[in-house]
Amino acid sequence: MTANPRVERVDGAGQAPALVGESPVWRAGEQALYWVDIPARKIVRLRLDSAERSEWLLPEKVACIAFDRRGTVLAGCETGLFAVALAEVAASDAPGGEPLKATARKLAAPTFPFIDMRFNDGRCDRQGRFWSGTMVQDMAAANPAGALYRFDERGVLSGPVVDGLITQNGLAWSPDGATMYLSDSHPLRRQIWAFDYDVESGEPRNRRVFADLNDHAGRPDGAAVDADGCYWICANDAGLLLRFTPQGKLDRRIAVPATKPAMCAFGGRELDTLFVTSIRPATGASEHDGHLFAVRPGVVGLLEPEYAGDL
Repeated sequence: MTANPRVERVDGAGQAPALVGESPVWRAGEQALYWVDIPARKIVRLRLDSAERSEWLLPEKVACIAFDRRGTVLAGCETGLFAVALAEVAASDAPGGEPLKATARKLAAPTFPFIDMRFNDGRCDRQGRFWSGTMVQDMAAANPAGALYRFDERGVLSGPVVDGLITQNGLAWSPDGATMYLSDSHPLRRQIWAFDYDVESGEPRNRRVFADLNDHAGRPDGAAVDADGCYWICANDAGLLLRFTPQGKLDRRIAVPATKPAMCAFGGRELDTLFVTSIRPATGASEHDGHLFAVRPGVVGLLEPEYAGDL
């Protein structure tokens, strides 16, 4: 069950740690990894071959991203979903070395039931619908006002599709798209659910517990699915990556140097590298917390689906 492949810190990602590194997305056509730093309001890109690092500043916190076929970013932010255009200039070329400003246009927004809410984890299903959930930013409040929403290829925001969430996380789909995964990473929940997913209508049904992390280590944060259909979850607060089989059995544990791994994504030329973003704790942070890591776990991943609509 325990595996120990080498986990390396990706120094090309930058020497300054992220506050909350999230939503890694591999772009095969660019051979580049994108991710976000939520409170810093940044989207970051690292080209693996050249180690060229670029970053863009958004007008508000950005928690999750996907891309359409033209390279426009679909971003889940504080006040809604945005189409974001990233200028093709390296951040090092910006005046004073500051991040470039991204052009953001609001696409849709739910009616938030409480103040101080935002989107959190999000990605596209296999058919190119974008899904993301909301949360109350004050996690100490343990407010179950969060919900999961669907943004389809027509640009229609639907939901809540799943409600009663405290800290929505863990979205992923099986290789055939017929199973949807969702987690709640709040310390009072620590649950991962599976749903039967109608690929034609985009409706999840038959919700059931897939894995209860109260029986394991850490809290279930961001996730990825490999080509074998196994579900990789970042065990936040435990410094671990956990892999569950499609039957919900834990079969792999990989330790990472950061205490709070946040989300993982497969990338690299052969999709055989698992990239892991992390969060830097407010107190007691180590030299590795908040950095990006890479590991070759011996399996390959799947290409991240693009949004099917026009942004």
